[in-house]
Amino acid sequence: MEFTNWRTDRIAKILPGEFFKLIDRNREHIRKTFPVTAFANSDREKTEQFLTDALETEKKREGYYFYLRSTETTELIGYVVVKNINEKVHKCELAYFIDMDYEGKGITSKAVADAVAFCFNELDMNKVFICTSPVNKGSRRIAEKTGFIQEGILRQEFRNGFGQLEDIIYYGLLKSDYNNNER
Repeated sequence: MEFTNWRTDRIAKILPGEFFKLIDRNREHIRKTFPVTAFANSDREKTEQFLTDALETEKKREGYYFYLRSTETTELIGYVVVKNINEKVHKCELAYFIDMDYEGKGITSKAVADAVAFCFNELDMNKVFICTSPVNKGSRRIAEKTGFIQEGILRQEFRNGFGQLEDIIYYGLLKSDYNNNER
């Protein structure tokens, strides 16, 4: 079932209280896979600083933030970030999560596809990659559904929110493959 009553907002339209509410509502859900975001938004003051830093990052063209909002409730329901931008190699990373109540409705897949288009068309990247946990089947499905190819497993590459080292599955999508699939 696809949920179409949502839109993407950019960082300038996001209030600290509403982003804190999204994180707090999903804290246990994202703690393992988004530990930095969960910790950096542990209270409203930290969330305000997190968004201030993110806005500065975007102004410096070092990262880009897309916030998913329900048009029915106006609440934030997810988040996609373009990060780890490498101008020398023309590659960047995507990370994302969706509120638990909105999983499996096609929202994240569409938002990731939109972010991929932004990376290739606006940022002129040659490659976009996604790193995800082997147990995060939803994230793996999204990567594969949007054309990413599993390129490898990075062993004990990531320290999760519980302090444990985890393997990471590395997915990549080249601009040439993206352009061929768009035709």
